[in-house]
Amino acid sequence: MTPRTILYTGKGGVGKTSVAACTARACAASGLRTLVISTDPAHSLSESLGAELGPEPSAIEDRLWGQEVNAQEEMERHWSGVQDWLAEVFVERGIDRISAQELTVPPGMDELFSLLRLQSAHQSPDWDAIIVDCAPTGETLRLLSFPDVARWWIEKVFPLERQILAAARPLARSLLDIQLPSQAVFADIQRLSTNLIAMNEILRDRKHCTVRLVMNPDKMVIGEAMRTFTYLNLYGYLTDAVLVNRVFPSDVGDYFAGWRRVQEEHLELVRSAFAPVPVLWAPYFDQEVLGAEMLDRLAGVLFGPGGHDPAAVLHDRLTQELRVSEDGAGLRLMLPFAHKGDISLKKIGLELIVGVDGQRRTIILPPALAAFQPSGATFEDGALEVTFRRARDAEPA
Repeated sequence: MTPRTILYTGKGGVGKTSVAACTARACAASGLRTLVISTDPAHSLSESLGAELGPEPSAIEDRLWGQEVNAQEEMERHWSGVQDWLAEVFVERGIDRISAQELTVPPGMDELFSLLRLQSAHQSPDWDAIIVDCAPTGETLRLLSFPDVARWWIEKVFPLERQILAAARPLARSLLDIQLPSQAVFADIQRLSTNLIAMNEILRDRKHCTVRLVMNPDKMVIGEAMRTFTYLNLYGYLTDAVLVNRVFPSDVGDYFAGWRRVQEEHLELVRSAFAPVPVLWAPYFDQEVLGAEMLDRLAGVLFGPGGHDPAAVLHDRLTQELRVSEDGAGLRLMLPFAHKGDISLKKIGLELIVGVDGQRRTIILPPALAAFQPSGATFEDGALEVTFRRARDAEPA
């Protein structure tokens, strides 16, 4: 049986760990054998759950286990051959050994290796649900294109590496004084690439694996979540819910009344920008969300009673599909209740503003489309298709 897998991501400090922990507790309470994993380098899952967690799954209570992945251990497991080779190369070039060791791990690799534990957990028959507390958005996004890079290495580089190394090693050593990588180095890279491709298959299994975005009702946080949403769609990862945390209640009082009004405006932006993905929200509680009682209180607000099943796939379609090539790009946007005559388009910088019957939706485009302009649009069967060309080639849509 394939476990239900939910990844929570969002800007640092929005309460992502609390939401992941409360979801895990709710899944366990519903009868699912649940593992909650933290891949965030700055772990706070232990404090949230009030339990001591380590790099291997630890039992917390009935049907609930927790795990805080040790990035250093994961790097040693997956990257030791490459690290040893790179360190020797750097030392030979005059860099001290401590600095050389630091240079052997590219930025983002520790988060990548931590996330690979999802693959091993997914292969285990022990879990019905796996909840992942991911690193903050910026770090997580850097990892999304890695499986495609890995696939390129598998297809293009590895079939030739033995012949290349056999021919080049004597020449490189005598003329360039460079130590070429050994077979063990390529074995590390090939194993990592294979694992990344397998993990990519897990993340793109939309029947069982989804991503949920956590945010606060603050303009900058929402803007980052919108960019994340676009990238998730770009790489084919399904976002099945958006969770807005720390919303001031209506009876907040005069002191925070101004904040409450601003938050209401921002909540309207969230609802329009992420529609039709469900938007769940939780109030700013009167105390810190720590421990079983407060986590269950948070889960009760987000998912019930009589509300959403925390383990369900709450939305099953990509609301945006973005395809980018050297010559142009295409965006498919679901607008199920719109009429063709009501739709307008405008691109300002990296913002594509879609107007429907007087309402506007802002979509944040990736930087790769900075030099592109809409060149055409069609609307059929409730879906808007927008094509883009480089500005010099584009004609107004």
